[in-house]
Amino acid sequence: MDEWLKEIAPSNELRQWFHQNPSYREEFRERYLAELARHGEKLQRLARIAETGQLTLVYSSRNEDFNNATVLKEHLETLMCR
Repeated sequence: MDEWLKEIAPSNELRQWFHQNPSYREEFRERYLAELARHGEKLQRLARIAETGQLTLVYSSRNEDFNNATVLKEHLETLMCR
């Protein structure tokens, strides 16, 4: 692992809230995207890395289909299209 950007992970409060409310996927997505909005420069840098090479997102959720990494991946793909 070359770098760990802990600050773009979901806040502890959001992570704990989602753990208690796993059916609220869209609400989690919206809240997490709001948190990510504070880190625009770091997200742009990650998007550039993904455009030119390999970017691996690591997560600890047991749900492989929906978690913070899937939301982050979708967001980075959106940034890459701009």
